[in-house]
Amino acid sequence: MKKFISTIRNIFSIEDLRIRILNTIGFLIVFRLGSFIVIPGIDPEALEGGAQGGIFDFLNTFLGGSFSRASIFALGIMPYISASIVIQLMTVAVPYFQKLQKEGESGRKRLTQITRVLTIAITAAQGGSYLAATIPAQAIMYPGAFFNISAIIILITGTMFCMWLGERITDKGIGNGISMLIMIGIISRFPASLWYEIVEDKGLNGALMSVLEIVALFFIVMAVIALVQATRRIPIQYAKQVIGNKLYGGKRDYIPLKVNASGVMPIIFAQALMFIPSMVAGLWRDSEIGAYIGSTFSDPYSWQYNLLFGILILIFTFFYTAITVNPNDIADNLKRNGGFIPGIKPGKQTSEFIDQILTKITLPGSIFLAVIAVIPAFAVKAGVSANFAQFYGGTSLLIMVGVILDTLQQIESYLLMRHYEGMMKSGKVKGRSQIAAA
Repeated sequence: MKKFISTIRNIFSIEDLRIRILNTIGFLIVFRLGSFIVIPGIDPEALEGGAQGGIFDFLNTFLGGSFSRASIFALGIMPYISASIVIQLMTVAVPYFQKLQKEGESGRKRLTQITRVLTIAITAAQGGSYLAATIPAQAIMYPGAFFNISAIIILITGTMFCMWLGERITDKGIGNGISMLIMIGIISRFPASLWYEIVEDKGLNGALMSVLEIVALFFIVMAVIALVQATRRIPIQYAKQVIGNKLYGGKRDYIPLKVNASGVMPIIFAQALMFIPSMVAGLWRDSEIGAYIGSTFSDPYSWQYNLLFGILILIFTFFYTAITVNPNDIADNLKRNGGFIPGIKPGKQTSEFIDQILTKITLPGSIFLAVIAVIPAFAVKAGVSANFAQFYGGTSLLIMVGVILDTLQQIESYLLMRHYEGMMKSGKVKGRSQIAAA
């Protein structure tokens, strides 16, 4: 306990780190306050008759309850994530976007502008579906075209403001802002779900079952942490060089390739796409196709939903790993700095070797990621309440663990730069930045 208090004191003694933490807390408070502001023209007391259950409860968890409250942040950051997915796919398939990606800072700014414009278009489409599928008619005080247009404009503004908050957290705060907004929405729902599961649902008669569920959750959390932290070390050797009168190099090191190099992004991307079928079903709910899509993919615990969800996670894990870790760049950097992998020629063969290793470790990592993501469906079948099952594994847990570890790694870096003892006894919290350093 004494060591923990000393670490907290060290964290707040660093002015830059203290300011960033306070900025992050302030931005998150603004985000939470906005989730309670209801869209003008909607009666909040009449929202209880709206769409509930299935995918809507799932959405509500990710958006911190703003979805069911019809707040100005009802769609949250999800349209921006969908737009980012489309743009990243374009950078792989469309030459124009590939050219922009290679143009450095100017190209990045252009891609950011295109992503924002696409976010507005996606939010407008999803906003119309949201109003049609989830808001009961009796909750709209002044129905008509004027309300629909103004409500969609408000939803677009709310999403753009959430995007701005995420960017400010990334620039002025701690952690990845977009992921942080999703995590705080999930955590805000956790206490109520835990209370319902232990006290109201199970009660004293189910105390033993509640204990077993918590113990199982603990081991699942440990497994997720192991997945996030697992690395495959590739040994490298630096050649000796004589510079002036001194001898440099000759040391051995390693390249830490993470089993889950893409982090939490495949889960976020896949979840963003899984919201689309329910929105489409809301537009054509009177047709047979709309009814089929709605009944099949509006239940996050159905086997069809989880099968598609798992496949998307596999695809996005390989896709995001491919655009995040470039074996050619690693091989070029090694060659430029006089490093090589023992037994492997520098250059092309080194790149191919790293690519083979990356493919081998990404496959089991992506499968394990998909298995963890669909655990809530099995938890519900085992008797866990639907609300608590969302935290029992799956997307919620993966996002929370990934974001928390990434944030701790950034705090750890600040402590080590100021020569303070780290947050762990080893003085090192593994994070995604290891690959960038490699």
